[in-house]
Amino acid sequence: MSGLLRGIARIRTAPALRGSTITQRANIATRPAKDLIGPAETTIGLAIFSITILGPSGWVLANLESYKNKGVAQSE
Repeated sequence: MSGLLRGIARIRTAPALRGSTITQRANIATRPAKDLIGPAETTIGLAIFSITILGPSGWVLANLESYKNKGVAQSE
């Protein structure tokens, strides 16, 4: 019985000890960017990104009381 358990343990741990056969490499650019992005473009991009992410959640939080009242009116 112990030999069977040792064999199962060896089979299960062997792939982890051998390592992965697939090698993954990151695409890292070592050269400077082709097009320089100025501070105005960076600011506009970050502003649009922030509005896109925070806008809907801010809308819901700003109108939370009306959503609560709407839910009470429908259930009555």
